Amino acid sequence: MRFDDTIFALASAPGKAAVAVVRVSGDGAAGAVRSLTGDALPAPRQAALRRLVEKETGEEIDRALVLWFPGPNSFSGEDMAEFHLHGGRATLSALMAALGGMAGFRPAEAGEFSRRAFEHGKLDLTAAEGIADLVDAETDIQRRQALRQSGGALAALYDGWRQRLLDNRALVESSIDFSDQELPADLLDPVSREIDRIRSEITRHLSDGGLGERLREGIQIAVLGPVNAGKSSLINCLAGRDAAIVDAEGGTTRDVIEVRMDLGGWPLSVADTAGLRGATSNVEAEGIRRARAKAAEADLKLVMFDGACWPQVSEDAETLVDENTLVVLNKSDLLPGNEGKVSIAGCTAMKISCKTGEGLDRLLESIRLFLETRYRPSASPILTRTRHRHALENCLAALERYDIDAGHELAAEELRLAADALGRITGRVDIENVLDIIFRDFCIGK
Repeated sequence: MRFDDTIFALASAPGKAAVAVVRVSGDGAAGAVRSLTGDALPAPRQAALRRLVEKETGEEIDRALVLWFPGPNSFSGEDMAEFHLHGGRATLSALMAALGGMAGFRPAEAGEFSRRAFEHGKLDLTAAEGIADLVDAETDIQRRQALRQSGGALAALYDGWRQRLLDNRALVESSIDFSDQELPADLLDPVSREIDRIRSEITRHLSDGGLGERLREGIQIAVLGPVNAGKSSLINCLAGRDAAIVDAEGGTTRDVIEVRMDLGGWPLSVADTAGLRGATSNVEAEGIRRARAKAAEADLKLVMFDGACWPQVSEDAETLVDENTLVVLNKSDLLPGNEGKVSIAGCTAMKISCKTGEGLDRLLESIRLFLETRYRPSASPILTRTRHRHALENCLAALERYDIDAGHELAAEELRLAADALGRITGRVDIENVLDIIFRDFCIGK
């Protein structure tokens, strides 16, 4: 990326809208405002109503609100301007054409505003990733997690550990400088105790079961069971739409169909799978293989049985029941006799009817309680990306190798490696090779 250019982009959602926001960042931002309005710059961070005029033709583009953010006190750290104009496609196209015709101006690349903010010290990498997650958040829990990260909670945690490592490394290295003098044998015992504390804190932080990643990407739920148990009907009930094909013919689901949904703020990815039985074709056999693979990776399994067949149940489905399972007996309206509690594979089954809606509210509440028990975020910051986890594991490995008795030089080097691993998470040390990977997933204009 070339940071000597002035960039511009649509910062609001594309398409026809009441209002569109166009963002400009770079040395030419002030000139763009003057050129388009023919007027002086507005007061910083105060909206001013101005006519936008195409300089070459004198033709009016629109009447818009103009905001001016002088650097370095702006999001990107550079001079910035925003134009809040009417959101018609023709109006937006005219403004973009006017900006594109200015010398040194070009359309922004994905994530370039945030990357410039990082380069100018306005954001660390974890805050930048938090902003991307905030834009992508689909549920309230995802929003709160992203907001905490974009506000610097993770950076404060990792920078705190890094600073403690740097301080203790300085003590170890100072002992090297005075190695020709007789020093107390226990001089560096406080350093070793502090390293043990940091190691324990990082170990606890890593032992979260991948909670942050799960909340960011969506908790995986697999709906499993024999053919015609009503798995696809349940998916449609949960999604509130016809996401999966439902038919009286058994075995109509051959592949995994995933539906994203929000359950009281919990981000879920619910998968419909092929019915479990002896396969009648190669295609069905592959579908069953994929169903079992989805069961193995799911955070929660809903193993469903057919109430119309009770008390006969699928032995294939029974093998999937474990501590991460809710057992569901569908077609409760077809249960023979007046059945009370129904136990399958040692678990009490929840009786529901996808046809009448009976028991669906209880099932949703059971799912919510399972999530509350297993995945409720703590008050402390949680890591949200594999990149963070890998760097923390490298840091922890260096701390595990730390041994003052093996030599002060080697001990100091391990502390350097540990601190650098933490620095790579926030961008405090050289991470040029990961910048493109991080910012390419941002939307244009962010």
